[in-house]
Amino acid sequence: MAIHQRLKERNIQLPDVSVPAAAYVPYVQTGNLLFISGHIAKKDGKPWVGQLGTNMDTDIGRQAAESIAVDLLGTLQAACAGDLNRIRRIVKVVSLVNSSSSYTEHHLVTNGCSELLVYILGEAGAHARSAFGVAQLPMGACVEIELIAELHPG
Repeated sequence: MAIHQRLKERNIQLPDVSVPAAAYVPYVQTGNLLFISGHIAKKDGKPWVGQLGTNMDTDIGRQAAESIAVDLLGTLQAACAGDLNRIRRIVKVVSLVNSSSSYTEHHLVTNGCSELLVYILGEAGAHARSAFGVAQLPMGACVEIELIAELHPG
């Protein structure tokens, strides 16, 4: 099944690239590698605020991470001039989870992003990954995720 069919099947419309909230660019390409800056979780267009293990549970965190995957795909689409088929593979995903010191399910939260990337991109979405717990994220967001993608030459 093609990428656009998988997006349609999940009723996903990719957003435009968000304007950075600080002094950085949304993505940088060097050679065939594309580095996508961290995207925070958003709900209803605003930062999805919360802390896992304090006032959010793993299932909600997972939904937040999945919402980030949609935003990341939107940025990837913009970086690829509208053609997600240019993605050879997602190389690495780095996930930061705003969490209490006793919270230990960062990996399960991050699965929300990872599983959607694999569903939408197929084998090209399979990636190496790190998931960390942090004391706080910009604007109080519950999750922030960045990624590195390899593009087909051209």
